[in-house]
Amino acid sequence: MNTIVPLISSGVAGPLGVLHLPRLWLKVSLEQRGKLAPGYPGAGKGYDQMVIDALGLNRDGVINYIKTQKPTYPQFENWVRQQPGAKLDKGTIEKLNASIRGYIHDDATRKSVCGANAIPDDANAQRDAVNLNNLDDWKEFHEAVLK
Repeated sequence: MNTIVPLISSGVAGPLGVLHLPRLWLKVSLEQRGKLAPGYPGAGKGYDQMVIDALGLNRDGVINYIKTQKPTYPQFENWVRQQPGAKLDKGTIEKLNASIRGYIHDDATRKSVCGANAIPDDANAQRDAVNLNNLDDWKEFHEAVLK
């Protein structure tokens, strides 16, 4: 069975303006169908949980909705809007997005990603998790599809 590396970046937002939410939807959708590439969690404990918590959503509810209803991304955002207690005000979204953009991987992770991509781990190396994760995804895609 072919699997898919989730190439929607954590740095991408949908109409609600929430970074990483489209990636969460994609990963859970792929997992439900047995199509998520190995090594990727459908809903992990990092950015996935950060988004769920910040928006005041129920983790099991999010996963169950995506897996059972198989929504389009706009349908998923509409469902999020309808959740009791959902925090979708501008301040909450801006704070969450700043946390996502500002998250920095530890030195070992940065060195590993840079090394795997033959990029020097010097003063010019990416430091933020969004961009390092992008590099990691692109490498995984290349190995799975283009090699």
